[in-house]
Amino acid sequence: MYDVMPPRPHAAGVLYALLAALSFGATTPVIARKEVGLGPLSVAALLYLGAAIASAVACAVGAPSGVRLDRGSLLPLLGMAGFGAALAPVLLAMGLARAGALSGSLVLGLEAVFTVGLAAAVLREPVGRRVGAALGLLLSAGALVTLDGARSSRPGSWLGLFAIAAATLCWAIDNTLSRRVSDRDPSQVVLVKAALGATLTGALALARGEPAPAPAAALWLVGAGATGYGASLRLYLLAQRRVGAARTGAVFSTAPLIGASLAWALGERDAGWMTASGALLLLVGLWLHATEPHAHGHVHEPLAHAHAHRHDDGHHTHAHDPEVEGEHSHAHEHPRVEHDHAHAPDLHHDHHGPQARSPPHRR
Repeated sequence: MYDVMPPRPHAAGVLYALLAALSFGATTPVIARKEVGLGPLSVAALLYLGAAIASAVACAVGAPSGVRLDRGSLLPLLGMAGFGAALAPVLLAMGLARAGALSGSLVLGLEAVFTVGLAAAVLREPVGRRVGAALGLLLSAGALVTLDGARSSRPGSWLGLFAIAAATLCWAIDNTLSRRVSDRDPSQVVLVKAALGATLTGALALARGEPAPAPAAALWLVGAGATGYGASLRLYLLAQRRVGAARTGAVFSTAPLIGASLAWALGERDAGWMTASGALLLLVGLWLHATEPHAHGHVHEPLAHAHAHRHDDGHHTHAHDPEVEGEHSHAHEHPRVEHDHAHAPDLHHDHHGPQARSPPHRR
């Protein structure tokens, strides 16, 4: 066995996830303020219209960062559009209208709990005791915020919080499905998902006769969608490519704290001591999860595939003539390799897949 990787090879993935959380979390108070008088379907349609516009621009002016979409990507994209771009934003809009931005932002932390659970059950990503403790703290944080919402002066606040919790489950399903296309060009993935979601929710909004938004509110929501749903999802996919679904979801759980802090700064003071305690538990749970070590000896069996990669990551040693620097995509082959290093469950470390196997983990 031999070491080929630095102690923290997934630093870039964590950074991408943090930027995704910042982009998404900052939009929650904006949505809560600008959706007043609008139906939830109209809000969802405008958000994902903004995401589609931003992604179309990125596709037009930027170089692809991954393999282009193919027919095998269709089913995951349809599921992502249905759960993540249709159901989830509708439930979020309904919930924020009743619960407010501060409490509603913190309940969004449940997305990490559901994402990690699905990543372990469906994708079979490793979850150890440290992650289990982190999930317990995140779940307790959500329970405290919900209990605080039940005693809030806002009518129907607890129902709004449950609607937001349901939205986080839908987004967790979306996150699990998106792992299947994280090696594809993220701008294309976001464009297709957002266009499908905007079309579906927009058609339903028209069919239900929801009121048309004022131009100013529409522009705010389209802008929020471009950053919080378009740019954020692109960054989220880049993070998943490097650190897997569970760890990306954990780091992304900073988004609720960002949204709640902004809501508090904008003057929302409905929350009590239970919400403050929930925010603290959320922060500790995030730290436990994001700093989890994972290293052990493992074997990569011979594999041929195509995806975005670099030549300084210890797993891509093939030659180019002329040499290529930075991230690029093409079909390539991997020889059999046995080594021991710190890693995350990225495309090359699916220890339950056919291309790799490993002895017992060292945490």
